[in-house]
Amino acid sequence: MSERAAEVSEPTAGPRLSDRQRLSWLRLIRTQNVGPASFRDLINRFGSAEVALEMLPELMISGGANRIARIPAIAEAEAELETARKAGARFVGIGEPDYPPLLRNMDHPPPLLAVKGNAAVFRLPGIAIVGARNASLAGIKMARMLAADLGRDGYAIVSGLARGIDTAAHQGSLATGTIGVLAGGLDLPYPPENAGLCQDIAERGAVISEMPFGWQPRAQDFPRRNRLVAGAALGLVVVEAAQRSGSLISARLAGEMGRLVFAVPGSPLDPRAAGCNGLLKDGATLVTEASDISRAIAPLTGMRAPDVPPFEEPPDFSATPPPGESDRARVIEALGPTPVAVDEIIRHTRLHPAQVFMVLLELDLAGRLERHAGGNVSLVFANE
Repeated sequence: MSERAAEVSEPTAGPRLSDRQRLSWLRLIRTQNVGPASFRDLINRFGSAEVALEMLPELMISGGANRIARIPAIAEAEAELETARKAGARFVGIGEPDYPPLLRNMDHPPPLLAVKGNAAVFRLPGIAIVGARNASLAGIKMARMLAADLGRDGYAIVSGLARGIDTAAHQGSLATGTIGVLAGGLDLPYPPENAGLCQDIAERGAVISEMPFGWQPRAQDFPRRNRLVAGAALGLVVVEAAQRSGSLISARLAGEMGRLVFAVPGSPLDPRAAGCNGLLKDGATLVTEASDISRAIAPLTGMRAPDVPPFEEPPDFSATPPPGESDRARVIEALGPTPVAVDEIIRHTRLHPAQVFMVLLELDLAGRLERHAGGNVSLVFANE
């Protein structure tokens, strides 16, 4: 790792979860229909994961669930914690000092991350490099060169451990600090041929995942991985990408998060350059060398990530009565398949914000709510 990373390699002081809290957090986030947004709502409403776990069945019934989702047993969560320990990994909560600071700025960051490696790399300013799996030799050379040069300038390189550009970006920054983000469990690197690279990254930088150990990545897990890649960096560089590719999803997510988006131009005759050239037409910053990126990123590196209030400090909802059946009906009536802002629902229904948030939480836990960028929500209509 770089000298800059070595300077911050000492453990960071700060609040940490107790063993009991970590176990309850893991059980809660592993429960079906509990995602990062509903996790935070539950903690804020009930004050702890332990109490939230007790309230889940009642909330799911109130939200109209056909059946109660199975809550992982204590023994299951303990087994996953032990699996992580044996693998040399650990679970880090969002309020803890070893949690990647930039991820806290995302909409609905993962409450718990499985981490293997040196958390010091998270305290370097991050730049993501992504691109085509079937990359050209020129693209691979460019990605490796950009990663090496940016690493020497003191940046951590973030990527998704895929074939092609991702692999080259990690290889170019192994010596200076790189972060690999997995779509599956930390014990199942994908693609399998990158298992050795994954171990190298863990020894010199860090590998992270929000998925359970033993989780084989599915197609729908890769956009979630891309979201973390974009969120863990101040800017995202696309080296090669076709017009329809996961790299463009990463670029879109980065733009929605307020991250800078960069693209390396390519020949109009090469379909692997079509996505990058399209990004440049849409306003992405053109990149031909690492200094193009570092000059744009430099003004942002002095920013301090905002402190995240501990999840165990809930807002005061005690003076607000729980929503009744008529209140639930009014919120559901205001929802539809088109995403709408929560503030609009509050204005339309004239209910107390705490009551609206509680109804939305119940619907989410029942699998009837979909959350969108910017805090918007829509109703899920099941096919009969």
